[in-house]
Amino acid sequence: MATRRADMEPDFAGPGEIERSKIAAGAQHEGFLRYRRGYWGKMALAISVTLIAMYLLIDVEPRHNGGSWLGYTLGTVGVGLILWLTMLGVRKRAMTPGRWSLKAWTSAHVYLGLSLIVIGTLHTGFQLGWNVHTLAWVLMMIVIVTGIFGISVYGILPRQLSSNRDETTEAQMLETVADIDRQLFDAAQPLDAGGAAVVQEALDETPFDGGLWQRLSGKYRSGGTARALADFRSRSSAGDHPLDELYDRLEALLARKQAALSRIRRHLRIKAMLQIWLYIHVPLTFALLAALSAHIISVFFYW
Repeated sequence: MATRRADMEPDFAGPGEIERSKIAAGAQHEGFLRYRRGYWGKMALAISVTLIAMYLLIDVEPRHNGGSWLGYTLGTVGVGLILWLTMLGVRKRAMTPGRWSLKAWTSAHVYLGLSLIVIGTLHTGFQLGWNVHTLAWVLMMIVIVTGIFGISVYGILPRQLSSNRDETTEAQMLETVADIDRQLFDAAQPLDAGGAAVVQEALDETPFDGGLWQRLSGKYRSGGTARALADFRSRSSAGDHPLDELYDRLEALLARKQAALSRIRRHLRIKAMLQIWLYIHVPLTFALLAALSAHIISVFFYW
């Protein structure tokens, strides 16, 4: 009975197979900026260079402006591209592989969005003033700048978020604080009214204290935990007190809570920075669409 070739082959992969496996694994973890070796970046660069060459080589009388045939062409391309870029939010709700996977769409969104700097500016013919047409251009540039900021934070902050969490979830970090609070409450029972009030200040402090600015900056006022920690450190250093052992325990628990609060607040700060730019980017995008509508209506009905 003949033995199949497949049965005769070894069970290990050769160097070529290992290398191909590494390449395939790398492709699976390829970021949207490097999608298909920067395909959309190259495409956006080619479009931008071509349009700049057209702008320089085509003679428009008396000068380049949004009302010339080239200006109308660039304007139409720009508006169509902006409308397509706004569809990313809709596309995010449909996770599909392939050419127009979310990763491909996001890569195109980023690079083609950057090409709008060239398309929109050439459309104006560098004729800017205090009018709705310039307002649309300014809003477009601001939206692009906020998008660049978003790319930056998404390239840096997720790693910081993961490092800060250290393989724990947000819920687990909050549970750690709650557990420390329970131990503090139990340990504080033998204290007098003054000591109990100091501990109560620490128990009242939560990771969510403070406003948006404090969360984004990471600069919190000295809270009840810090004050209680300083108080019991001074009591422990005094020495020769019947409750020295209790003071040491309370000091250790308060130090743990202070560290846990700092960790959660770093976590919340990074999350806030990941989210806050969208609260600027998205509303400005709608403002841009409104300004574009006014720009188009004024061009076709009043010029």
